[in-house]
Amino acid sequence: MPSRKPVTSASSCFWMSLKHLVVLSSLCSLISGYSESDRVRDLMTRYPLIDGHNDLALQLRIFHNNRLSQIDLQNVSKLATDITRLHAGHVQAQMFAVYVMCGAQEKDAVRLTLEQIDVVRRMCTEYQDFELVTSVQELTNSEMRRKIGCLISIEGGHSIDSSLAALRMYYQLGVRSMALTHTCNTPWAESSSKLYNVYQRQNNSLTHFGKAVVEEMNRLGMIVDLSHTSWDTALAVLKHSKAPVIFSHSSSYSICNHHRNVPDWMLHQLKKNHGLIMVNLHSNFISCRDEANISHVAEHFDHIKKVIGAESIGIGGDFEGAVRFPQGLEDVSKYPALIQELLHRNWTENELAYVLRGNFLRVFVEVERVRDQLHSNLPSEVQIHLKEVQNPCRMVLRPPDQRQQPSDRNSSFRAQHGPKDHRTGSDGQRPPAPWMPPRPGRNP
Repeated sequence: MPSRKPVTSASSCFWMSLKHLVVLSSLCSLISGYSESDRVRDLMTRYPLIDGHNDLALQLRIFHNNRLSQIDLQNVSKLATDITRLHAGHVQAQMFAVYVMCGAQEKDAVRLTLEQIDVVRRMCTEYQDFELVTSVQELTNSEMRRKIGCLISIEGGHSIDSSLAALRMYYQLGVRSMALTHTCNTPWAESSSKLYNVYQRQNNSLTHFGKAVVEEMNRLGMIVDLSHTSWDTALAVLKHSKAPVIFSHSSSYSICNHHRNVPDWMLHQLKKNHGLIMVNLHSNFISCRDEANISHVAEHFDHIKKVIGAESIGIGGDFEGAVRFPQGLEDVSKYPALIQELLHRNWTENELAYVLRGNFLRVFVEVERVRDQLHSNLPSEVQIHLKEVQNPCRMVLRPPDQRQQPSDRNSSFRAQHGPKDHRTGSDGQRPPAPWMPPRPGRNP
């Protein structure tokens, strides 16, 4: 992690005003031949970027149905992300989002999520420029500095189908972060979006099961991501989580009053949590219009820094997920232009080192420290009440009636999706223990 020692351009300029310092520093750079682009390149070589959000896996699904054999990730002209441009943008680690549309909730969200995890894992193991990483130690390994680290994040809690067991299995597959919602509510958390009219609740933005999800993520060492959650849900999580949380791709509500952005009062709560907001580059979240430029983006950085300090800021570009990006930041190779703009705005190299990677590493270290503190806790066995899930694809397991024909048995199983109580069948009677043989004296 970068040193906290202040960085100045020349010791002889130390007692000059900041304005004169910037002018003199630029003049010295011109005389010495050390240009601003050289300064940015040197800074980003020493402190390469950890980007909080990229939806490349979604585009692989849309355009190629996850067939990696049909594409060369070294150079992908139709997209904003490829290996060549990640290197050009000094991206040393990328959080790749595993995203499944909200329409899959109550259907096949788990299967689709597994397929997206599979394509990210394949992408990051079949290409030598990538390396799958699952810990801070792996992320900071000196050997890694020559590769692009792949971190896996699930974008939307509907991907776990309200199952802590599914959450744990995702962790086993390498997932190290999860956004609690996307554009739809889950049975246990509330989205910032009103696009889907599902799981509407009053004054219950994080349910008992939702708190159990946060607790299990803390126990596992999985980063809780609040981008896309409602403000009420985000506040409830900030108060409940034992570990720092992140907004992996959100910006400042004071600069652009979009519901996906974070208001100042929430930023103060994030500061208390020692968490991190990773600024989103989507034009509509930056300028509240279809068009934006690098200056608009820098205003978000300046404002958040003024409110809670540079030590709480990162970058979460949202390339491949959003559709419109600021002029000059059209793809992942353009990150140096953003850093150069912030240098023009008198951000110190020390502050930018933390924005580029130090702040994310600090959060990840703390998340793993909390995990280690909780290592003696057994996996949670909290289960959601079926009345809260309302999922027609869930059933109460009971042995088939041997007197029925096979087709009748299938119909009987499909009918068992609306129990009056989680302990009873649809007829209100308590079923036998799942898959146990019939009691003595009963007809089989």
